[in-house]
Amino acid sequence: MNRLHDAKRYGVLVDYRGILKELDTAIRAYQDLETRTQGGFDVQDLEGLYHQFCTEYKRLPALHEQLWSFFKTVTNKLDREQYRQVLAPRFVKDADGTEYDERQKLRDDFYDALTAFGLCLQTALSSRSFFEDKSFLEELIARYKSDLRFFTELRQTARRDAMETVDYSVYEEQIRKLVDKQVIGTEVREPDGVYLVHQLGQEKPEDWSEEKARNETDMIRTRLRKTIEQELAGDPYAQKVFGELLRQAIAEAEAMFEHPLKQYALFKSFEEQVASRATPGTPDELATNPHAKAYFGAIRLVLGEDGFAALESQALERLAQQSLAIDVVVKDAVAENSLNPQNIEAAIRKGLLPLLFGSLGLDNAKQVVEQVIQITRIGLSKA
Repeated sequence: MNRLHDAKRYGVLVDYRGILKELDTAIRAYQDLETRTQGGFDVQDLEGLYHQFCTEYKRLPALHEQLWSFFKTVTNKLDREQYRQVLAPRFVKDADGTEYDERQKLRDDFYDALTAFGLCLQTALSSRSFFEDKSFLEELIARYKSDLRFFTELRQTARRDAMETVDYSVYEEQIRKLVDKQVIGTEVREPDGVYLVHQLGQEKPEDWSEEKARNETDMIRTRLRKTIEQELAGDPYAQKVFGELLRQAIAEAEAMFEHPLKQYALFKSFEEQVASRATPGTPDELATNPHAKAYFGAIRLVLGEDGFAALESQALERLAQQSLAIDVVVKDAVAENSLNPQNIEAAIRKGLLPLLFGSLGLDNAKQVVEQVIQITRIGLSKA
């Protein structure tokens, strides 16, 4: 009862003899305890410290209504995809041109509302007086339980769509256990036909509803943004190229708003291109070496597109070989200085400047070296 814990929102006072009503009188009788003892308390600090169980569970209708308020725009209450669309990421630009997800706060508020409703329902279901309260009929309690499961599953879908890092709080774990315990199947229905188990999960896009197609497209767009911003951070040229291609794809998709399946096909194809890291103009000999590809891209960024386009085939071949050599220098610098990481960058500079000076010139060579060092920093931080 009196032990502290982060997950303990309150304690429970059980009045076996009907004397709880005298608690206020007893507390105020010691109102001057602060002045008479060093370890006393101010009685004002105890105002609202406790209340009847019914005060808590009577909040359920309001919390339930608040939870549903996020989905007022949903026209078909039986279509899960419409609920999903309400919470799906939507990226817009602020006054400075920086993109942000305008639905992030909406999702956060929804998560908070769901947690509040779940914890209140957990409290109610642990109280005998809740089940004796005639204002909460069995049908209403069953709906509360069913809605809790539905919105808990929706939260998981929303987090997956937004590719959010899921940090389940201890309260969410309590709600999950509540759902598992309290929400059970009510009947068994015979299917109209048979299920082909080996085909489950292989739903074809052409069979999707428009809402489903838009949701899947939004999820791909979110994945692409995360991939380009985070996974391609160690390949600045690929990040630049695919970032520009994504902006073009978004503009093209907006022109096809009335054709959600075409939008999906467009982003699905682009996602496959990003997954292969197939940046245009990369020599074939670098295809299986992602580090060398990143270094080749760094050289290309420093030279600029005009300078790169002016190179002859022999010069391109030489840069490809230098990119492979850069990879060797970096790997050796990391391996030889693993016990003394601060020397890694010095070793890279020492090894690369002589290698690149002849073909790129001093200024360009220095810029490429700094790009390589930045790529190495990102790689080491991930490792």
